[in-house]
Amino acid sequence: MTALAERGGREHGGEHGEEPGGEPLVPAGAAVALAHPDARLPLSAGSKAANLARAAAAGLPVLPGFVVPHGSGDDAEALRHAWRDLSRDGTVALVVRSSSPQEDTEESSLAGQFASVLDVRDWPAFRAAVRTVLGSADRPDGTRAPMAVLVQPMLDARVGGVLFGADPVGGRPDRMLVSAVRGGPDTLVSGEQDGTSYHLARSGRLLRPAPPHTADERLLTRGELYRLARLARRVERVFGGPQDMEFGFDGTGRLWLFQARPITAMTARPARGARLLGPGPVAETLPATLQPLEEDLWVAPMARGIAAALDIGGSAPRRLLRAHPVVTTVAGRAAADLRLLGVVPPRHRLLARVNPLPGARRLAAAWRTGRLTRALPDLALDLTADIDRRLAETPPPAHLSRADLAALLRWTRSALAALHAQEALAGALLREDGSRTAASAALTALAEHRARGLTDAETVAAAPVVLALTPPRLTGPLRLPPSAEEDGERPAVAEKGPAAEKGPGLPALPAREALRLRIRWIHQLQVHLVHDAARRTTLSHRAVALLRWHELLRTLDGDGLPKDLAQRLPRPDGPPLPDAFRLAEDAVVVAERPRDGGTPARGVSGGRAAGTAWDGRGERPEDAVLVVRTLDPALAPLLPHLTALVAQTGSPLSHLAVLAREFKVPAVVGAAEAVRRFTPGTRLAVDGTSGDVRLDDTRTREAADR
Repeated sequence: MTALAERGGREHGGEHGEEPGGEPLVPAGAAVALAHPDARLPLSAGSKAANLARAAAAGLPVLPGFVVPHGSGDDAEALRHAWRDLSRDGTVALVVRSSSPQEDTEESSLAGQFASVLDVRDWPAFRAAVRTVLGSADRPDGTRAPMAVLVQPMLDARVGGVLFGADPVGGRPDRMLVSAVRGGPDTLVSGEQDGTSYHLARSGRLLRPAPPHTADERLLTRGELYRLARLARRVERVFGGPQDMEFGFDGTGRLWLFQARPITAMTARPARGARLLGPGPVAETLPATLQPLEEDLWVAPMARGIAAALDIGGSAPRRLLRAHPVVTTVAGRAAADLRLLGVVPPRHRLLARVNPLPGARRLAAAWRTGRLTRALPDLALDLTADIDRRLAETPPPAHLSRADLAALLRWTRSALAALHAQEALAGALLREDGSRTAASAALTALAEHRARGLTDAETVAAAPVVLALTPPRLTGPLRLPPSAEEDGERPAVAEKGPAAEKGPGLPALPAREALRLRIRWIHQLQVHLVHDAARRTTLSHRAVALLRWHELLRTLDGDGLPKDLAQRLPRPDGPPLPDAFRLAEDAVVVAERPRDGGTPARGVSGGRAAGTAWDGRGERPEDAVLVVRTLDPALAPLLPHLTALVAQTGSPLSHLAVLAREFKVPAVVGAAEAVRRFTPGTRLAVDGTSGDVRLDDTRTREAADR
């Protein structure tokens, strides 16, 4: 609303809207003075009027006025008496505002949903304004909101605006926000004017430089900002929490409070020291939303294995590894502790140079790392041989007893933990040339078997290496991506044939690639075992995925299904997680804002290229630069047709990064907000060596030159 009359509160009948003798300006009935106790009742006076009445009773600078309560009837004589006293028989302009019990509450502000009428000067105009406000209670759905009418003097403010007693954008109760305009706050809240913003500490100290103004254009002085901060603290004490307030300074410099309501939309804020999480490299293995049993089968062993690798390498304190899982799930999506994994730099670079680990432990870690580097290829070979032997000896699930089925499922979880541990160590310690990958072998096998007309199930049975192209899932049928041949072109890697040295199903691969492939095979074995367990308990694949690990084991032991299983719902496929985030209360995801430009993008496959951004959907441009959030292995068949690849997350060791090097496709990972910045159709220049991704305007310049 615009500010109130330039006269002080006592000139309008006292600071609290009372006559000098203490009697209310208006008797209770058709109109109730804000100074009257009945005006503090939200159900009759509405939240807006009740809040102002409470503030006035606490001595805050609220101008006098009255409220026409909800359901009070149309007592024209009493209403005219109230109007005449407050407007001094029409000589003082009034503002007539809505005051519904349903607005300005802790649950909803309903800001701007109901009507207000400004600059009301005579009795007919006042009556029309009251009808307008009451008429705004009618909603489009045919219902009617309870409505009271708040009436106050209107005053031409020098400066008005909105004051937040906390920072609702940053979720910070230790800061305040002010947005000010010339005149009253009504032009600001309606969007007619853009306000000048001030960020304040609770003391009123400016946290950012004041917006530049000439002496004639200055809006708020330092003293006025301190007074606003003091008002916000006083209002918070009255209402028990930070408020969203409208204010105004009149021509004499006096500060008035026009409105106070709870802040209903505070951004969630993580607790101090909350962990920095992100999909990071784990999204390459588990890119989709996981159901409860998928979490227990795949995320828990991954967390154990990676934690063991970090402990063996001495790269993370044991107390942190014991206190926090390295890999967890948020809204069903896999996320990792980015600092423990070393994906992001330490918070304090100087302290990171001073290794806080005891000297003996550093030496022991270095000794272990040196020995591991030499022994790891043989250890990986032994582990993969054991896995292959166990897989070859495993009978079909239908031939297993329930006890044997449960025992085999337990073994798969232990095997996954060991595979993840060695895979993490191999990625950190071994230098591999990247000439042979499971993905490239899978593409070759897929093209060959599709050319023979085999179905997906037959292809997997004949060449299980193709599973490297698909993420695991318990629900729905297994669907392999189309091969490059089916898309009109045979991939160059198929001409090399690096994967056929050990037969179609078991290619000769470097240690890390071999470990990754076995992880995927164990995943698929678990899928078959769980599906057989579902068949024995008459559950669908979708229903069995809603069990937890211990519930599945109890069911196999004959204890029966959980009683609430029928009420459980599958997790919806929600949006992808931010590249880096922290968790606030109730597991609310709060994206991390990069500091100093964030972690720079990294080139993972050399070369330079220019092309058109593409998100992988719809028709592929001839010079497509694929821009994605994560390096999903299922994207591998697209690589032969790409000009370049850009991902928001990922590492040089991911499947797709290695495969991009094979295909000589320039690739960049860690490009912050790439999906948002580089929308489909944008012309991009990509340098896979330096990690530079920028808009390419060469065609535009060439067209201009022509």
